[in-house]
Amino acid sequence: MRPDKTLGVLGGMGPAATADFLRVLAEKTPASCDQEHPRMIVYSNTITPDRTTFLLGKGPDPTEYLKDGLKTLIGWGADILCATCNTAHYFIDGMRDEIEKPIVHIVDETILKSSTISPKGAWLTATLGTMRTGLYQKHAQDSGYNFRVASEELQVEIHDVTDMVKAGKHKEAGEKFRGIIEQLWAIEKLPIVGACTEIPIAYANTGLDPEMAISSLEALADGCIRELYYK
Repeated sequence: MRPDKTLGVLGGMGPAATADFLRVLAEKTPASCDQEHPRMIVYSNTITPDRTTFLLGKGPDPTEYLKDGLKTLIGWGADILCATCNTAHYFIDGMRDEIEKPIVHIVDETILKSSTISPKGAWLTATLGTMRTGLYQKHAQDSGYNFRVASEELQVEIHDVTDMVKAGKHKEAGEKFRGIIEQLWAIEKLPIVGACTEIPIAYANTGLDPEMAISSLEALADGCIRELYYK
């Protein structure tokens, strides 16, 4: 059965992650024909200033771009919203009272998925912006979940992996990310949480066991499907 709600997707941060989210959502949707898939409006606003660059004090504030994007989707008819960028949720958290439609929150959905798959914890991999704001750690603390965090040196390398994906260097990103993961697993072999929407793309190019990855894109898709079909 087709849901009667329209999903608004704020993307473009980056474009490859947005495209991957749409693929994952289509694959996970409980539909047997085109007509049972949800209506979607996608706003791929690629001019949104880089979230991490701002958080590191090196660029313009993306807040108004994000707020305008979400409100634009509502104006176009969206009933439920989501954003395909983890770091953007640092800013979204500060504007939720101004957005009159429900937002499927990628951080909360990823923590829910992580706690289900690996109750004893998981390695958190994300952009420097997401890591230094403590975005995931704060939300995880509220739910009692325990993330393992890489060293500062490895966090910088993980951020480089996300930049490589944005530049279309998926194979190279996978090779670099594999080396990082092997260092983390030498400490403790726990699932790798891709808390940046470019990271699942990099992990897919590592050649490592897919069962050892927890994708924030997949978690977001699961949350959207729940809100569209089962509520």
